[in-house]
Amino acid sequence: MTENILARLFEHNHWANLQLIQTCSTLSDTQLDTEPQSATKGSIRLTLWHVIDGQQEFLSQLSGREPRLNGQAPASFAELVESATISGEGLLALARDETSKTLNTTIQDGGYFIEPWVIMVQVINHATEHREQIKNMLSALGVTPPILDGGAYGRIAKAIVAPST
Repeated sequence: MTENILARLFEHNHWANLQLIQTCSTLSDTQLDTEPQSATKGSIRLTLWHVIDGQQEFLSQLSGREPRLNGQAPASFAELVESATISGEGLLALARDETSKTLNTTIQDGGYFIEPWVIMVQVINHATEHREQIKNMLSALGVTPPILDGGAYGRIAKAIVAPST
């Protein structure tokens, strides 16, 4: 297999984030701001914003690129899409560049020395955990959540194909 598997993980992450933003953009303000009656903290709006804000922060740690949302209050859906696209494509570019100096240089942040792979793992883990929280909140509101797993992305990317008859 000659594919860059890390890049595929980041392609899926980027696709899943955009799919979830698109689904949430159809919700009313009441649905977006409802506090869940579960262990999940924060509304759909705040959690979605947190996912994208976090992604930008991770890219900033790796590349020095200044985050667009920069910890500010939740953005509009257009701003979320733009920020998700810019940071998602930035992370994907890093994942695709297997010889990247960025991914081979220890990062100093908050008094710690961090190996870049730790941040790359956290990008995927952080987004996956919060996407699942949002999907649970959507279900609790009676909204069918999007299917965002690797199999769904594999079918869209034509990496899972039914045998021809």
